[in-house]
Amino acid sequence: MNNYVRYLLVAVLLFFACVAGLAGGVVADRVWQDAFASDTSETADLSGTAPDMELITEAWELIDEHYVDREAVEAERLTYGAISGMVMSLGDTGHSVFLSPEMLRSYQIDLEGEFEGIGAYVEMQGGYVIIVTPMDGSPAQEAGLRPGDVVLQVDGEDMTGMTLDEVISYIMGPAGTDVALTIFRPETQETLEVTITRARIIVQSVTWKFMPGTQVAHVRIAQFSLGMTDELKQALKDLKEQGAEGIVLDLRNNPGGALDEAVDTTSQFLSDGNVLLERDAEGNERPTRVKPGGLATDIPMVVLINEGSASASEIVSGAIQDADRAQLVGETTFGTGTVLNQFKLSDGSAMLLAVEEWLTPNGRLIWHQGIEPDVEVKLPVNASMLLPEAETDMTPEQLRDSEDIQLLAALDLLLEIIDGGGG
Repeated sequence: MNNYVRYLLVAVLLFFACVAGLAGGVVADRVWQDAFASDTSETADLSGTAPDMELITEAWELIDEHYVDREAVEAERLTYGAISGMVMSLGDTGHSVFLSPEMLRSYQIDLEGEFEGIGAYVEMQGGYVIIVTPMDGSPAQEAGLRPGDVVLQVDGEDMTGMTLDEVISYIMGPAGTDVALTIFRPETQETLEVTITRARIIVQSVTWKFMPGTQVAHVRIAQFSLGMTDELKQALKDLKEQGAEGIVLDLRNNPGGALDEAVDTTSQFLSDGNVLLERDAEGNERPTRVKPGGLATDIPMVVLINEGSASASEIVSGAIQDADRAQLVGETTFGTGTVLNQFKLSDGSAMLLAVEEWLTPNGRLIWHQGIEPDVEVKLPVNASMLLPEAETDMTPEQLRDSEDIQLLAALDLLLEIIDGGGG
């Protein structure tokens, strides 16, 4: 059974023609899929925490009898809203979450890396849907969506106060169709109108190119989808055969993915030690060891991170930082990390509940804190990240003129290490 690391805070990948879908997002969470709600009734110790069902029923009946908008008084909507409210009241924002049957189905297939939609990871925050990160090469990225953008309207319909599931239902639609989003951008205080054509998206998890005028490989991991470590191993073999002198490992805007892939990726760059620690409610810690046989344990490297780096990205960057393997450049990561247990409900919906949390090998808690860079470099407002595919026909001068000062800072740092013979 594969271990999953949820991509994001209540993270939802906007895909699929019939349902926008849960992207499991920036939460570096492993999900065990063999737990069922029906099993818990025999083993759970409620310890006086049983709900006041009479009070809940009383509230339900008052709504049913008196609420003026009769179309809104719908049994499934109220039921799901009540369950979501219970989970949200735990205060585990973006980690523990209730999933409708449609969201659960999308969540279960999302790591396959092929889907239809706008290609953006989102979360619910303060009553609004927030763009966590657009995917590389997606319609959302091409339309200029940025991490932190707030979705105010979809096709002219106000999204204020709607649930995540409801907002997704407005954004969903088949490839080739348009959706108009009204976006508020906190950085610039702008309100923007963006029309995006949905598409079928095939995610390429690993891309790389030599940075113009150098033998430094810019290796980007867009997400930790199933099987991506095989792509990474091939990339590392190719770049070494072509004389790479160093690697800039780019984990910016990487929302996470499969825990196994994070462990395997880290193991390509570390020769020994732990990848992460998992701690349960009793404080017991369980280490996950580096796997032997890494292909790039000695080559000089620098790692790029930002606020869109989450879950599996934080596992990898935290382990590399703790091992003093490489310096991290950029901005503090998203700050997520709980092990989730999936409890299925009788109608096909499910709850993902946090049962453990993960830490870096040195015992640093990432949840709500994130991984801090060794060298902080903020990307200017409205500047775009430079991706490997864009460097193919660039000259060294064009690279230096790039807006991506994070990448340039990482390159300069790495060149100093190479020239100085440091590691």
